[in-house]
Amino acid sequence: MKIAVTGKGGVGKTTLAAILARLYAQEGQKVLCADVDPDANLGLALGFTEEQLAEITPITEMKDLIKERTHADEFEKFFKINPKVDDLPDMLAHEINGVRLLLMGTVKVAGAGCVCPEHVILKRLLSHLIIGRDDVVIMDMEAGLEHLARGTTDWVDQFIVVVEPGARSLQTYRSVKRLAADLGIHQVSVVANKVRNENDENFIRENVPEEDLLGFVHLSNNVADADRQCSSPYDIAPDAVEEIRRIKDKIDKIAEL
Repeated sequence: MKIAVTGKGGVGKTTLAAILARLYAQEGQKVLCADVDPDANLGLALGFTEEQLAEITPITEMKDLIKERTHADEFEKFFKINPKVDDLPDMLAHEINGVRLLLMGTVKVAGAGCVCPEHVILKRLLSHLIIGRDDVVIMDMEAGLEHLARGTTDWVDQFIVVVEPGARSLQTYRSVKRLAADLGIHQVSVVANKVRNENDENFIRENVPEEDLLGFVHLSNNVADADRQCSSPYDIAPDAVEEIRRIKDKIDKIAEL
């Protein structure tokens, strides 16, 4: 199972990714999470402390490793575009609560068309996670559509867009679905988060086709408490965990088809 989670910033995609990862790990699955968001928060949501995360260097900032693997020259004008990456997940992942985390980092350049050693490593490693690993791989993508423009998620099994009950959030879902289709990704689903009441549910149902809707996660004080405490919502938000467990069951059923 290879899952990419995306959506506008602040909609709750990291909470969804973290709880899904913990649920799969609870089943005894090998779970590998990749935090591809420049505003990396997945580690906290999985249960790492801020002090532990401060000791982890994002992969795209490992200059010596990138130079070694890409054979980049001094000016980064000549380098390998197919560097060896298959050993990096086991070498660089950090484990907590049965989930291994790769802090990917980001390529800090303008535009989506960058071809540089950091981008090559990032794209090759994401491709390896999707194609070359037996693990359940869950990717917490950056907000917006940058990852689709780079084509780093071409072969995912389930592309999940987290939305809130609002027009701007749903606009992002439609844009993601359109761009994903251009890449040949046709399994684009929606999780509606921060749902307050029946009116919110009806708004989502009116704007998202039934076959795309995985389920609802209602607004939870426990999730907010987890964020304030820098804790994993899996440990202190049982209401959200149970709703996401039902969403996970639906994801698994889709994968069996």
